[in-house]
Amino acid sequence: MGALLDAQSWRTLLENWPIFAAGLLQTVVASVLSMLLAAAIGLVMGAFALAPVRLLRWVNRVYVEFFRNTPLLVQVFFLYYGLPQVHVVIPTLWVGVLGLSIYTGAYIAEVLRAGFQAVPRGQMEAGLASGLTYSQVVRRIILPQALRFTLPPLTNQFVNLVKNSQVLALIAGFDLMYQTDSWSSQTALYVQAYIAAAVLYLALTLPLATWARRMERRMNRQLQRRADAGVTEVA
Repeated sequence: MGALLDAQSWRTLLENWPIFAAGLLQTVVASVLSMLLAAAIGLVMGAFALAPVRLLRWVNRVYVEFFRNTPLLVQVFFLYYGLPQVHVVIPTLWVGVLGLSIYTGAYIAEVLRAGFQAVPRGQMEAGLASGLTYSQVVRRIILPQALRFTLPPLTNQFVNLVKNSQVLALIAGFDLMYQTDSWSSQTALYVQAYIAAAVLYLALTLPLATWARRMERRMNRQLQRRADAGVTEVA
């Protein structure tokens, strides 16, 4: 309790705030880039899950099962330590971004697959019958409807991505966790350092989680109103 209430320790933390700010900025940059790339990967792989071509469905299953069932750390270490041995060197930030994107993309693909399957199959068949290609039907008809069902779980995946970004600390990615570990080991102010890190991570994830809960409640109300309207029509 003494370490927690030591005013001088907190003053030292505030004096070194730029170190934490730099780490926070690196975490934000890595997270935003990873979200964009993971969303693109997840969209393509999610569309593959329902593609009329068997090979594409097979690619989806292999990708999803492999990257969801192997640890994120193993994937990142492979990119960071393994690829240089075959003369492929990627900047540290992009190792983290690629690792997070590929890993999270597998989860997003599954979320989108479930969303696509929630859309009545007749809409896909009608779109294809009207002359649209499979990708056009997905982009113009299926995806907009699927997003209504998948926004809350997608947001949860992005929250998990932000928390998983601490994996950059293990490859000297100068993210928030890396800066926290370095500063606390130099000052021995572990209590203050990790409380500050937790608060900063919370500042990133809490708005996303809150927005997801609000979207989920809003969608549930919309579904309930539609169900009530259906009952009224039947009556």
